[in-house]
Amino acid sequence: MLISIIIPVFNESENLPFLHNRLISTLKKISHPYELIYINDGSSDSSFVVLKELLIPEMKIIDFSRNFGKEAALSAGLVHAFGDVVIPIDADLQHPPELIEEMVYVHLKGWDVVFASRIDRKNDGFLRGKLTNYFYKINDSMTEHPLPLNSGDFRLMSRKVVDAINSLPEKNRFMKGIYSWVGFKTVNISYEVAPRLKGATSFTLMSLYKLAINGLFNFTTLPLKIWTYIGLSVASFSFLYSILILIKTLVFGVDTPGYASTIIAVLFMGGIQLIGIGVLGEYISLIFTETKQRPAYIIREFINNNND
Repeated sequence: MLISIIIPVFNESENLPFLHNRLISTLKKISHPYELIYINDGSSDSSFVVLKELLIPEMKIIDFSRNFGKEAALSAGLVHAFGDVVIPIDADLQHPPELIEEMVYVHLKGWDVVFASRIDRKNDGFLRGKLTNYFYKINDSMTEHPLPLNSGDFRLMSRKVVDAINSLPEKNRFMKGIYSWVGFKTVNISYEVAPRLKGATSFTLMSLYKLAINGLFNFTTLPLKIWTYIGLSVASFSFLYSILILIKTLVFGVDTPGYASTIIAVLFMGGIQLIGIGVLGEYISLIFTETKQRPAYIIREFINNNND
């Protein structure tokens, strides 16, 4: 059984030697052949140089022409992974490599997907942890395929799961949603997130917000349907209010027009329309991205020390 480990890398030069050594130490204990697939996602530090210094026969290096994002890096890793099982893992050592041994053991019991969920989010900070929990709740209420709580990309997938993911044609990917969408027999194991070894995370609140929006709009049309119901509700309310004004005018005569009520109505309806246009814009932008058919990433250099 060949084990493929996918490691997206973005400015992780300080962490790479420690991660590499722990991965090799863990994989040697499992006693199965393995390959390490590092994807250098346009790092601006010396990550690519460090990777070439760490090169071993069981290792591949995919160097992007620029930063395409983690979702693209994961997609590239899945395409170039030949393993019977494939495991994505972060390069910052918050995902413990030693957990791979337990993942393989559980997989051999018949599970296609073994995903790791963190016990808590104490390393995320208060605000980021709260926002992440809200995202999971909103996502689960809006989509037909809920995301496992506190789970990320750290998981083991069998060959047929990877083949199913690679068969999907979309370029604008939200990998956590794709993992859930393809299905298969799935089981969870828990782990405690370690503090980041060195450096700072490249995921800002804004980048996480963009990822969350991308995830929501990629896997549900509910926002479009919601605005249909909002439109019907507002139209019904306006119709009833119009009848009320008509009756009041016929009975009591014409009142002096109210400035405040007019402004409130105009601003309210304007706000509703702008939000609805914004929702449409998000879906149109996804359609625009897909119709261009640009590749999700461009490989500047591919180093395969095994030459297979």
